[in-house]
Formats: sequence, C-alpha cells, structure tokens
Amino acid sequence: MSKQIYLNLPVADLSKSLAFFKALGFADNPQFASESGACIVISDSIFVMLCTRERFRDFTPKAICDTSQAVEMLINLCCENREEVDGLVARALAAGGSTYDKAEDLGFMYSHSFVDLDGHGWGLFCMTTAPSEA
Repeated sequence: MSKQIYLNLPVADLSKSLAFFKALGFADNPQFASESGACIVISDSIFVMLCTRERFRDFTPKAICDTSQAVEMLINLCCENREEVDGLVARALAAGGSTYDKAEDLGFMYSHSFVDLDGHGWGLFCMTTAPSEA
C-alpha cells in the first residue's frame, strides 16, 4: 500500500493562503474544508493541510514558530522538469510569495525555491540524471 503525506501548516489568513496555493495550480479538497482549515492537493500522495493558527494549536502543546525569525522546516518537492520548477516559482512570486535564492543548476539536478505567505520555505528541484551518472 502506498503511503500518503499530510503536512500541517499554520497560516495567519486561511482564505489568502488557500488562494495562494490555488494560484500555484494546486487544487483543494473540499471534504477537508472548514472555517479553520483547508486541504491542498499537491499529488495523489501529498497533501498540505492549511490550519488557522488557533486550529494548529490543537495539535501541539509547543509554540508555533515565528517564521519571520526562525525556520521551522524546509519542504522540498520533486518536480518533473525545470520548466515546472521555474513555473511554480514564478506563480508563487506573482501570488505574493518571495524567494531568497536564485535557481541553481548542478548538472544532475536543477533547483529553486519560494517562501509562501506564512514564511514556509518550499524547495523545488528536478533530477536530470542520477547523481552517480553526472
């Protein structure tokens, strides 16, 4: 049986965050929609649960990271090709996101990144050949 991944991310403004990810071309799953959360479908096995900060606090006794001051985690997503990488970064920037680096071509791998509206870092990459073949 294949496994699915559900990433839970705290967001300041649920409707703005939902619009941001839809602008990137991702769909939402209305089965998981409520006033305090939404589900973004990245693929058949990867989902991002956008939770209001209040709802997110129900899942953990720890403080929520202030992403303007610290990094909570980096999310890396493997893309089909460099056009998908560049397209996602361009759409993220157009939707109000930011980036802190430039695209990098290592020969066997191409990568770039964006930061969403709530400061979560998304690394995007595609493998052009296996590292041992480079």
